[in-house]
Amino acid sequence: MPEQHPLVEAITPLVERLNAEVVAPGDARADDIPLVWEGKPVAAVRLPSAGAGEARETSASVAGTAGGSGGVQGLLTEVADELGGPLDQLSRHDKQQAVLMLEARGAFEFRKSAEIVAEALGVTRFTVYNYLNRAR
Repeated sequence: MPEQHPLVEAITPLVERLNAEVVAPGDARADDIPLVWEGKPVAAVRLPSAGAGEARETSASVAGTAGGSGGVQGLLTEVADELGGPLDQLSRHDKQQAVLMLEARGAFEFRKSAEIVAEALGVTRFTVYNYLNRAR
């Protein structure tokens, strides 16, 4: 993350809520959103990628092989650690427990979180919603 410029500091809560990340201007890609302050680029926002790339990142984070520093990724990593292994290898009961733990921690407040959780658990999005509804 770039140096804590006032603009970066101000938007960090929003960026985290979107499950995005702030990158240095020199690390920005074409599809990143530049943040310009008084005519100078100070950072860029990288939104989460959709589709297969996101699914691979989720699986890697849960397995503990890639950084899952925050958002849904970080919560998935925490829950996997607490339940003792990769989420997609848990029993049905433990997967239900994982969904409840994630809900209690606010994981489903993030955009596309049900899809991300479903991929990590190796179930469908419909199954994740069923687990949530049973608990309610």
